[in-house]
Amino acid sequence: MTKLWGGRFKKKTDPLVEEFTKSIHYDQKLAEYDCLGSLAHIDILKKAKLLNSQEHNKLKKGLEEILERIQSGQLKIDSSCEDIHTFIQEALEKKIGKLADKLQTCRSRNDQVVFDMKGYAFDHLADTLDLVSGVIKALKALAKKYATTYIPGYTHLQHAIPVRLADHLMAYAQMFQQDQRRLSAIIDHLNITMGSGALAGTFIDSHHYDGVTAFLPSHQKANVSAPYNALHTVSDRDFIIETLNALAVLGMHLSRLAEDFILWSTKEFDFIDIDEAFCTGSSLMPHKKNPDVLELIRGYSGRLYGNLVSVLVMMKGLPLSYNHDMQLDKEPLFDSFEIVQKELQILAKLLPSVKFKKENIERQLEDECLYATDIADYLVQKGVPFKEAHTIVGRLVRTKLETGKDIKDMSQEELKKFHEFFTPAMMKKIIDPRHSVESQKSVKRVSLRGVLFTTKQSF
Repeated sequence: MTKLWGGRFKKKTDPLVEEFTKSIHYDQKLAEYDCLGSLAHIDILKKAKLLNSQEHNKLKKGLEEILERIQSGQLKIDSSCEDIHTFIQEALEKKIGKLADKLQTCRSRNDQVVFDMKGYAFDHLADTLDLVSGVIKALKALAKKYATTYIPGYTHLQHAIPVRLADHLMAYAQMFQQDQRRLSAIIDHLNITMGSGALAGTFIDSHHYDGVTAFLPSHQKANVSAPYNALHTVSDRDFIIETLNALAVLGMHLSRLAEDFILWSTKEFDFIDIDEAFCTGSSLMPHKKNPDVLELIRGYSGRLYGNLVSVLVMMKGLPLSYNHDMQLDKEPLFDSFEIVQKELQILAKLLPSVKFKKENIERQLEDECLYATDIADYLVQKGVPFKEAHTIVGRLVRTKLETGKDIKDMSQEELKKFHEFFTPAMMKKIIDPRHSVESQKSVKRVSLRGVLFTTKQSF
């Protein structure tokens, strides 16, 4: 097995050490990026006159053939290699001979892995952004479909005040838009560099990096630049931590949405029906229809948090510059991208299938306690201090609960005992979900199909 090092050593590496330190079983995901980085690197070597045209063309042809075989799945990764960089070096040597040895000129794996990881992060951040857009689109479509539907709003998982179903759904859309801004910000400041060497740069002048580009697997063009500070470049993993943080927050939002839908699908709520294609049954109980997909979305948030924390803890206290601990940044990043992207894909298909049970929701809206705040607000608008109005309505609700008599069924005389402004006609007007929702005016709204939505929630 080829090694990119070893001249200083007399003894062979212990097989246990070989197995313990190798990363080929997971960093093979970086194969395309490593080839593309090598193609950019030989352009720099040619500009620096460290390769002649004939050598450059031969290296380029060899690397392009390896890249094509990797992309087509024809090149099997040798799991006995130490890492993906070693594997590609070995594959290139088999193809073009000893000229492959020049590929490592003015180069270190410390520098290579940063290029590879930034390229991988760039592509997968862009893919994740597109998938988030798909979920936002599905939420907007669902909100538009149920534009005239009201539901009980909740605090502490208790009835609070009526809200539009569309506003509830669009609250999640706004969370995902925030996630998009976080992901976009990471892409914006990803700086693709080469030339750090092991930690202190190389003897190639920085101007030789000007104009060099690398095309990522997504066909996005990455402009390569020389590093401002080589020690920082090879030791920095902030871009991975920021990405893991953004994915963890995104996973948390997905988990919250999943939890709402899990609750709404229970017999106790019975607000929604989830398509059978996105549910599973029980091996014992024939009647069961379980929202397993949503439960796994909720559950995977824990692993997303764990991936973030594992890299934060791994980086804590590491001296400059590169340390082998940093090899452990890859699996958490790969895992988090895979989890979130699968969740977004399945949720974008699940959401359009959800059906809201309007009759069941309307029965919940008959709970007069939902309109207690509206009744208090009515008194305030009549000049009653809010604290006093709060106490009056609290007594009214207590009487309703103790006697079992609905407020709308109370007579004029009964209502007058609480306040002279109370009348049966007034109560019937206030105890109505549409009236309740439309009376809240602090949010700027625009009309859509006869229903009001916040101005930022376009469909």
